[in-house]
Amino acid sequence: MPYLVETWDRDDAGSLRADTREEHLGYLDVNARLLLACGAKLDDAGEVASGGIYLLDLESRDDAEAFIAADPFSRVNLFERVVVTRWRQAYLGGVSYL
Repeated sequence: MPYLVETWDRDDAGSLRADTREEHLGYLDVNARLLLACGAKLDDAGEVASGGIYLLDLESRDDAEAFIAADPFSRVNLFERVVVTRWRQAYLGGVSYL
């Protein structure tokens, strides 16, 4: 069952995000089979990230919480806030799942 994980970066964490980005991307690559979609939330210019959105195909909230806790961004305390929400997949990539 899908879960949405939304994260918000700490205000002072821009360099921390940049320094940890490659390790974070490696973590996503290793776990790509669990990702329905994933990406950073950006400012209107598309230049500054302030958090992220993860759509995860996992069995439980505990699994979703464990996934985000193991992300290198969590390990270095990048996030000010993390919200995990069960998500009903209705459309994805223009395909209806209803």
